[in-house]
Amino acid sequence: MNPKKKYYENAAETLIDRFSKRGIEAYYAENSEEAKKTALRFVTPGSSVSWGGSMTLEEIGLISALKNSDCTVLDRTVPKTPQEMKEFYSKVAVCDYYFMSTNAMTLQGELVNIDGNGNRVASLIFGPENVIIVAGMNKLCPDLDSAIARARNTAAPMNTVRLNRDTPCTQIGRCADCMRPECICNQFVVTRRSGIPGRIKIILVGETLGY
Repeated sequence: MNPKKKYYENAAETLIDRFSKRGIEAYYAENSEEAKKTALRFVTPGSSVSWGGSMTLEEIGLISALKNSDCTVLDRTVPKTPQEMKEFYSKVAVCDYYFMSTNAMTLQGELVNIDGNGNRVASLIFGPENVIIVAGMNKLCPDLDSAIARARNTAAPMNTVRLNRDTPCTQIGRCADCMRPECICNQFVVTRRSGIPGRIKIILVGETLGY
């Protein structure tokens, strides 16, 4: 086993214990394929599923697998008009399983997320019966300050480039604390525990995934 993989395993073992103390179930997957299989095992056939914007879920093939499953799929790319979006998110709010990643996580077991519209963090906080997070171990940070810095200076600038947003970070590669109309850093959410034990589950993946 190479040193990086061994480090990821050791760190994940610590994280699993610390997440557990915060009411969050944590699991470790050595690679993307294992992570996808683990995520799908949580899903009850015939249940309703949806997801937030996530390169991690795309990279491991989970979104494609969900679309081809026997679940009722609430696909965020389908609604186009404001009314359709409103109706769509009202259904997501009561779905059985909501999938997402996280912008950063701390060694103490905290989650840090930045959101533009707020729909992703809203579902994390309240609504869907189960929230399944998939996160590469590259998103691990030593403490809350460094996790917030990672979300602002790594995840957000990469996402603005992906979304072709007109913000300073697309040009300089780091947060400029902007107030631009196209800013995606409108909501900062720190999740320190799950109020409903086991509602939030996180699959830690021993790979570099997402932003």
